[in-house]
Amino acid sequence: MNNFTFCVPTRIHFGKGQISHLSELAESGSNVLLVYGGGSIKKSGLYDEATVILADAGLHVVELSGIEPNPRIESVREGARLCKEHAIDMVLAVGGGSVIDAAKVIAGAAKYDGDAWDLVLDRTKIKAALPVYSVLTLAATGSEMDPFAVISDLSKNEKWGTSSPLFVPKMSVLDPTYTFSVSKKQTAAGTADMMSHVFESYFTNVEGATLQAHMSEALLKTLVHYGPIALAEPDNYDARANLMWCGSHAINGLLDSGAEVAWCVHPMEHELSAFYDITHGEGLAILTPVWMKHVLAKDPSKAAAFAEYGRAVFGIAEANDAQAAAAAIERTEDFLFNQMGLPSKLHEVGIEDEENFAAMAKKAAAGCVGSFVPLEENDIVEIYRAAL
Repeated sequence: MNNFTFCVPTRIHFGKGQISHLSELAESGSNVLLVYGGGSIKKSGLYDEATVILADAGLHVVELSGIEPNPRIESVREGARLCKEHAIDMVLAVGGGSVIDAAKVIAGAAKYDGDAWDLVLDRTKIKAALPVYSVLTLAATGSEMDPFAVISDLSKNEKWGTSSPLFVPKMSVLDPTYTFSVSKKQTAAGTADMMSHVFESYFTNVEGATLQAHMSEALLKTLVHYGPIALAEPDNYDARANLMWCGSHAINGLLDSGAEVAWCVHPMEHELSAFYDITHGEGLAILTPVWMKHVLAKDPSKAAAFAEYGRAVFGIAEANDAQAAAAAIERTEDFLFNQMGLPSKLHEVGIEDEENFAAMAKKAAAGCVGSFVPLEENDIVEIYRAAL
């Protein structure tokens, strides 16, 4: 196991009715930028609930709505402008990971004199940020408890991740009842996103990180158990609660600290979203089994890792590692595509040809250096083609 420093300073208020803790925002000042997406939080009553609590706490609210599913740099720039114009003291995101990601970069851009895109391209330029708070409405990205943000500039077909300890939310409200109204599509895509976060850390070359591996397996088993239940019973509190808590721990550093490895499937999917603006979790679901097959063929010695995953998560009994690994990939496909109903091919999400694959692979390859099985541009093109 590698050396590491682990710190997650986010104060989590988990459970029904915990939104009352929004009054704690008054600790950070008087003016708050409320960031959210479409009209869902108004239809659900969450908007009214939140704004009443903020008003009762003596907070002045400035709003930024319309944050996109793949948050755009244009929205971040507008948020930063509002922060500077209204002397905003803190940023409150009410929504899923896209909204929280936008809020994080807005918080940094509010304290930066240059263009907000600079902070996406070069995280070393993030020197200060307004405090960030969140109310989570979708279990998926784990942005409510991590330092990461992903922002797109579709005019350039670019989607990049950035991060800073300053972006870690000060406090997040996690009320599973706010996810009862999440659609089947987004529930499934969110589950695939969480699974991918776990996979990216679980399949590591670091030896001796046994505890991290077992925690990863526990999260995967929980996702496999409760994902279909949430689809069948959208208001099942235990299912929604377990999915929500899995999302936080899948990417808050618990799994990869001491077992660090470069992520590879996410960089490949970011290119899909940058060029085609598809749903992130659906892209990950399509790519993951193809990636598994490709890296196993490229490096058969990795069969033991996939076999261990299959035995621990799905109870696969084959003693032969190669057979167990193949069975594990089959079970993964069955879960994602049959049980969760996710698209299994790129053409199902509107990608019909390989016109952009070479350009996408060139960008993605940089993220795959030091991954479980390092991939070059030609490998990534082959994965895209196999996923068509």
